[in-house]
Amino acid sequence: MEENIDNIIKLAWCDKTSFEKIKRIHGVTESEVIKIMRKSLRPKSFKLWRTRVNGRTRKHEKKRILSEKPFKLESHL
Repeated sequence: MEENIDNIIKLAWCDKTSFEKIKRIHGVTESEVIKIMRKSLRPKSFKLWRTRVNGRTRKHEKKRILSEKPFKLESHL
């Protein structure tokens, strides 16, 4: 179980990993991830993480614009 919590924390800190992906991998909802983070991190670290995550579209798949193609440097030269 400790191994799963460590992996959930790593995924939650990663900006590119959405809460939906964490749920698919570990079966843990966004609110449960927040509870795990609150319990496992120091208060200041938790506040920093929440500040980063709030309003970030990459953490929620539904907020992303999936129709856009990824940026390619060659196409802009």
